[in-house]
Amino acid sequence: MQLVHRRWPGTATVWRWHFYAGLFCVPFVLWLALTGAIYLFRPQVEALIDAPYAQLALQGPRASAADQVAAAVRAVPGSVLHRYQLPATGHEAVQIIVGKGTQETRVYIHPQTLAVLKTVDEDQRLMRIVFRLHGELLAGSTGSYLVELAASWTIVMLLSGLFLWWPRRGGLAGVIYPRLRGGGRRFWRDLHAVTGFWVSAFALFLLVSGLPWAKSWGGYLKAVRGVVEGHPVKQDWTTGRADELRQRAAADAGTRAMMGEHAEHHGMAMVHPAVSYVPLDRLIATLGPLRLATPVLVAPPTGPGQPWTAKSDAANRPLRTDLTLDGETGRILSRKDFAQRRLVDRLVGYGVAVHEGQAFGWLNQLLNLLTALGLILLAISSVVLWWRRRPQGVLGAPRGGPAAPAALAFFALVIVLGVLLPLMGISLVLVLAVERLVLVHLPGARRWLGLRPVAA
Repeated sequence: MQLVHRRWPGTATVWRWHFYAGLFCVPFVLWLALTGAIYLFRPQVEALIDAPYAQLALQGPRASAADQVAAAVRAVPGSVLHRYQLPATGHEAVQIIVGKGTQETRVYIHPQTLAVLKTVDEDQRLMRIVFRLHGELLAGSTGSYLVELAASWTIVMLLSGLFLWWPRRGGLAGVIYPRLRGGGRRFWRDLHAVTGFWVSAFALFLLVSGLPWAKSWGGYLKAVRGVVEGHPVKQDWTTGRADELRQRAAADAGTRAMMGEHAEHHGMAMVHPAVSYVPLDRLIATLGPLRLATPVLVAPPTGPGQPWTAKSDAANRPLRTDLTLDGETGRILSRKDFAQRRLVDRLVGYGVAVHEGQAFGWLNQLLNLLTALGLILLAISSVVLWWRRRPQGVLGAPRGGPAAPAALAFFALVIVLGVLLPLMGISLVLVLAVERLVLVHLPGARRWLGLRPVAA
């Protein structure tokens, strides 16, 4: 008997995939779209928050950068300098980030009187909270895994939705634009399908460009890069909250070791050298004429013999530059512009800039906002469609068709997606295992879920 193979499964099967993916993803889509839409306007929101410190009445000479840092360190007992942010204008308060281990505090210093105008925990800044709500639900690594899993299945949901949308008959009504006069289920179906068509491409881009931040996928990428490049790689982004805290702690420990804060000999405390931030003034004089994209952050050495570092931390990442400098002379030791980074770093950098709405001004923000609103409409219309058509007493999943020949190309695509999106692949295997090993003994649960009855 000849075995027949299909390239793709029937519409009913894809519809079931789409339904179950959506069932899990819809709450996350709403959450990510809402928090992402808020985070798009981070520059405007932070400028509004910092407005009271942006137009100070300054007359006469300024205090040295070293004295400004000393005032900031005194404001947070036990801290050391982590980063000094160069003021973007001549009337701003100086923002200095000091830290103790993994905890960082941003201190606003009056550049003349050295008065402490404001202190705020870096992790409690409004847009920083929104960022963590968006990427990890304020739940650390667990939240990052969950968001990544939802993003991976949202990719499956969008791809299966495009398959269902694909026009099989003539006419653009219900395909490119909704039939507004139809009313009832047809109106909501058209609204869902047409919205999905218009937002899917950019939504897929946003989902993929966000994966390098995720705990699992970002670590996956970093490990692969380490194998390919033959050494541990240093990236311009963190892979989850834990990675960020490790970097903070390492930098803090290195700076303290350079200062000799914990040096001991045979149990006897040694005399610790005085901490000097005098090199900052020389470095600022060097950095000023370079006109680097703001904000520009200067960090102290993280060990004996190490240079000072400076970087443009611009939201539009392709504008970023990294430098190392000699604290004794103020001379630039090395400079690395965005164009000199590896291809992977540049691709991720471009993707992140677009993802955050900072690559091409307000048009980028508008495009991302419209996509977020489209995803919200997509999620709401899907819930309305499900609610209107669900039978009583069951979940309402589309009915499965009779057994059909294997769709080899489709299953090959699923395997590829499972490899490229490891959390999705693992979760799919677990779901299939539960269906085959557990639900086979629970006919009531199978009936409620809309699964095919087990053959006697």
